[in-house]
Amino acid sequence: MTTSHGPAPSSGAGHDPYGAEPGPMGDPSDVLARLGRSWTWILGSAIATLVPGLLILLWPDGTLHVLAVLIGLYLLVTGVFRFVAVFAGEGHGERLPGLLLAVLYTLAGVLCLRNPLQTIAALSLIVGLVWLVSGILTLYAAIAAKDLPHRGVVLGAAVLAIVAGIVVLALPAESARALTWLLGLWLVLLGLAEVALALAWRAALRR
Repeated sequence: MTTSHGPAPSSGAGHDPYGAEPGPMGDPSDVLARLGRSWTWILGSAIATLVPGLLILLWPDGTLHVLAVLIGLYLLVTGVFRFVAVFAGEGHGERLPGLLLAVLYTLAGVLCLRNPLQTIAALSLIVGLVWLVSGILTLYAAIAAKDLPHRGVVLGAAVLAIVAGIVVLALPAESARALTWLLGLWLVLLGLAEVALALAWRAALRR
């Protein structure tokens, strides 16, 4: 889940409509920071999570190859969203968890796409570990970040990711269909949590 850090700016004059503080547009890090603080960027991350989840739920009998590609693309795209969100942090202490998550998602995505014919158990292990670590680091970032206006929503999304990781890792791998449904269901739930996060961030920007 993409997390925006720092205080929510007001919607008055001098502020970017996406929620980033004004700055020199020529600086790439400033451009990424403005993008990372945008509520539409968080919404984009939510859609990147929702779409594969819905596809898995609507097409549970798809081949393992298709499932691995969907999961791999989800992880890679989420890694990109998280990398941009890193620049929304106010300090290096807030950016480190986000950077670790971006690397984690990217490596996991490459691993899924490199060997798309692996077993459903292997896919579940990869996704479960990513969600568990992601939830723990997001929980830490939400607690450590200063003046986070949507802290409760972020904490809820972090707990949901932790629970998702534990459930996926704890279930036996005998039923490929059951695990496929489970992965799709958790992707949808996590995507909806990110939609709530995006709406909360938009509401904070309008205050």
